[in-house]
Amino acid sequence: MKKMLILYVLGLSSFLASLSQTIITPILPDMVNQLNTSYYWINMSISIFMFISAMMQIVYGPLVDNKGRRKIAIPTMILFIIASIGCAFSMNVYMLLLFRALQAVGIAATSVVAATVIGDLFEGSARGKAMGTYQMFLALGPIIGPTLGGIIGGYVGVFILLAAMGLALVLATARFLPETRPEGAVGKRFGVRSFVKIMGNRTGSAMLLIGFTQYFAFYNFLVFLPNILNYNYGLDSKQIGFVFLPMSVLLMFGSFLGGRIQTKIAPRKSLIIACLWNLMMVIGFICLASVSLTLLMITTALYGLTAGISMPMQTTILAEEFVLDRATAVGVYNFIRFVGMALGPVVGGLLYSDGSFGWLFGLSALLFGMGIWFGGTKLKTRNLSDGLNLE
Repeated sequence: MKKMLILYVLGLSSFLASLSQTIITPILPDMVNQLNTSYYWINMSISIFMFISAMMQIVYGPLVDNKGRRKIAIPTMILFIIASIGCAFSMNVYMLLLFRALQAVGIAATSVVAATVIGDLFEGSARGKAMGTYQMFLALGPIIGPTLGGIIGGYVGVFILLAAMGLALVLATARFLPETRPEGAVGKRFGVRSFVKIMGNRTGSAMLLIGFTQYFAFYNFLVFLPNILNYNYGLDSKQIGFVFLPMSVLLMFGSFLGGRIQTKIAPRKSLIIACLWNLMMVIGFICLASVSLTLLMITTALYGLTAGISMPMQTTILAEEFVLDRATAVGVYNFIRFVGMALGPVVGGLLYSDGSFGWLFGLSALLFGMGIWFGGTKLKTRNLSDGLNLE
């Protein structure tokens, strides 16, 4: 029972991290007026948050391995609370950008700490189920964030809410989260050598390849689907939100289901199967999205389901492979998937034009297929002499 309570605290902290990314999106136009600035600078508040979050993954990984889980989780959450209050009372966009950067520095530790502690506390099939539950909480952020931000309205109320949630979670963390760092864990400062060693491990390189290409495709769906729906089917913002709902709900359900599937089928095998189904949904979208809105909704919903099933399996496999350096491995993996998230829309913007999405999703499917192929090959031919840590 205590393990499940810890799991829920970890899940809620990761939910707060994903919520912090999306909750301000519906109030961005109001922030332009309230802070007397431009859309460019307001959009930078999201870009900076994502960039800092990515970079901090490879900083926190070795710190969590070396210093411990609690010693990183509690101070970083306190920093997030202070930064959120700073965002709420920012008098201009430059203050906002500074505090958004500090927000990201604070909250970025949660994903590393959560996945690492789950790997510490749970074993075997229970670990897969726990990762699925954790991923389900993580998927809630993109679902609830925009709706909640629109209901609250105004950036002061939004950031005060984030600070209040952070305060509740830091108290829960202090009360319930034990120190789970194994004896003998020897995390070091991240360097090129650490990255090379993870890439040199067949399992590590397979997860990096699959994670990067899958999140590259995933963020193309999130960013360009509204444009496709508006241009090709003339939907307004409320109708677009309705189309997103099935995909978002099934993404969350898939995360829960993926954790349970790992108890029946080995994570390495189930990951490849789930990723292949996810790839088929991308191809299905390319073929059917222009035929009718109904087929578009069906393919995007099934895409969300299959993506949700496969995502928890990747962190489960990493937790099993890297015992003494879990946080470092998870940090590098998170960094790589964040890079995929960032590059997807950037590259996609060069390929998408006036409702035409064949080249955009064709490239996504090609890269994802290559990631599955090479990643699967590495998993199948895994050398038993691959080390279980980064030393």
